[in-house]
Amino acid sequence: MRRKSQRKRSAFTLMEVLLVAGILALLAAFAIPRLFQMAEDAKIDICKAEIGRNGPVAKALKSYKWDMGKFPDTDEGLAALFQSKKEVDDERYKGPYLEGAFEELKDPWANAYEYRSPGEFNEEEYDLWSWGPNMEDDGGKEDSDDIKNWIEK
Repeated sequence: MRRKSQRKRSAFTLMEVLLVAGILALLAAFAIPRLFQMAEDAKIDICKAEIGRNGPVAKALKSYKWDMGKFPDTDEGLAALFQSKKEVDDERYKGPYLEGAFEELKDPWANAYEYRSPGEFNEEEYDLWSWGPNMEDDGGKEDSDDIKNWIEK
């Protein structure tokens, strides 16, 4: 026969549950902000890859220049890369140079990329940039989060 004091315990005490909940909350307090920062860092890396010198937009612009002898000017913009041969009255045009629709060409924050040709910073080529995570022009500030295809001096 068993004594009452030797009975098997079949549940957790309130103190044990609160202790585990506290430990989980503490771990979450450290882990969740880091996960959000990692997601934002990934978006920045994606944006840099898209508009960088070897990215898909840069390659499409180089192909356009190879065929047409110049980059699309600022007025034509990046939309020129999406036109079909039927839309362009020039036999040199071999496009479209990018798949999809121009409206789909967005940065990771769902904003249109900015384009200028001839460039202000890349005078012989083009300037291509995104306003970055804060989605606004930082006016060239040193701590700007704008993502650009040029290096400021």
